[in-house]
Amino acid sequence: VHKLNITPIGKIMAKRINRAIELLEQDQTVYYDGGHTGHVLTYEQGLKDAHIWADYINIGMEHGSFDMAGLDQYIQGLIDGGPTKSGHRTPAVIVETPVEGSSEEIIRFNAWQFRMILARGVHGILLCQAETPDAVRAFVESCRYPINMTGVGHGLERGTRGTGSQPTSAPVWGVDADTYVDKAEPWPLNPEGELLLGVKIETVRALSNCELSLAVPGLGFAEWGPGDLHMSFGIKRDPSKPMDPRLLEARDRVKAACDANNLAFLE
Repeated sequence: VHKLNITPIGKIMAKRINRAIELLEQDQTVYYDGGHTGHVLTYEQGLKDAHIWADYINIGMEHGSFDMAGLDQYIQGLIDGGPTKSGHRTPAVIVETPVEGSSEEIIRFNAWQFRMILARGVHGILLCQAETPDAVRAFVESCRYPINMTGVGHGLERGTRGTGSQPTSAPVWGVDADTYVDKAEPWPLNPEGELLLGVKIETVRALSNCELSLAVPGLGFAEWGPGDLHMSFGIKRDPSKPMDPRLLEARDRVKAACDANNLAFLE
């Protein structure tokens, strides 16, 4: 006779705050839902998405509206509709930002976007059009508190994220303010971190620098962007025809750079 010990769904205890990181630590595939042109950011939609099938929810603010009030309401709906079947307080939420990673200066001037998004209590950020390693480094530093020193002096300077948002972000994670500061760190740079930072390689310039950009400490994953890469190569996309060999080579190059730096590759 075989006995199954079944724990009620509501009693499952998650090992981590961030479901996506928990799975990546186990070498599991991570699945997401959500488009690149926005999301319905309402409390009611959050209630509906609290038990979504996906491991994380992508919020597309690169092309969608930069709606912080809506994001607040949506995440509150996720909390009130939770926990998830896996025992997490909410599904992980990762936001694509409007700023493009074409230079360090552009990232520094627009770091306020990362601060405002992180203040909502999200679990990760995806930087689009990440074209240079200096831009990627500035991105990682902008998402970190200066008190957290892992990696500083080894490819990174101290973080520039200011204190003050813990009253809104910590409750989303279900922790106190001090614990949030400790855990609002990029994984796997900090093994205890709960932030998943990623970049999109989606222009010819980004592709030419991808080996250097993806070696910047603090990243957890990278994605190749076939839509923008088609345009950057000057190729008109035709879904009815096989993909251009240059695009296939680009995909393989980004994947190889991810493998070389132990980053997850997002298809």
